[in-house]
Amino acid sequence: MITVRKSEDRGKGKIDWLDSRFSFSFGDYYDPAHENFGALRVINEDWIKGGAGFPPHPHRDMEIVTYILEGAIAHRDSTGGGGTIRPGEIQRMSAGSGIVHAEFNASPTETCHLLQIWIMPSRRGIEPGYEQKRIDPDAVRNHFARIAAPDPRENEVRLVQDAEIWAAKLDAGVEAIHPLAQGRKAWLQVAKGEVVLGDQILKAGDAAAITDQAQIAVKSNALSEVLLFDLA
Repeated sequence: MITVRKSEDRGKGKIDWLDSRFSFSFGDYYDPAHENFGALRVINEDWIKGGAGFPPHPHRDMEIVTYILEGAIAHRDSTGGGGTIRPGEIQRMSAGSGIVHAEFNASPTETCHLLQIWIMPSRRGIEPGYEQKRIDPDAVRNHFARIAAPDPRENEVRLVQDAEIWAAKLDAGVEAIHPLAQGRKAWLQVAKGEVVLGDQILKAGDAAAITDQAQIAVKSNALSEVLLFDLA
């Protein structure tokens, strides 16, 4: 079964320096029909103005993944972790027993466009940690490639959960297929472009919850970028 979540149906938040879209309940946005999808708790699409960002604030017991679409974000946290994340990279922060971090647009003038993802961990109270990896550009070109998993390989970050994140950057007219093991489900998030999933056309910001499927076949109508969450 494929259930589409259209971009315009997401929650919205806007302040002077931040424009956001919420796939699931977050902050002041509450939607009882969209609180989470399995362990996937948050997908926020943010546009952060140049020179602005999130001042130091705490988190705990959450796997927090940052995926940049345009621009760059500078990160610092209380474990000593930090760096500048750009397109083609993935960052994971395990909040665990407690962490304080800050994120700011690395440019004083250009907007940073990103996806921030929260995955509920399988264990609470773990030691906080930080990790940043370069995504292999050849692996994701016109194919799904894994970029996060509980048993990470090179170019993948670790998740403390039975969950995987896969990415694909597709040229127009390309089909990418991801097999889905029995009993698992998936969330497909279109970051850029336009794709066909089953008989549905999904555009940037659209998503689909996928259950009871043996495989996921995504065909691009235009140059596209997608994330796929493979979940228990």
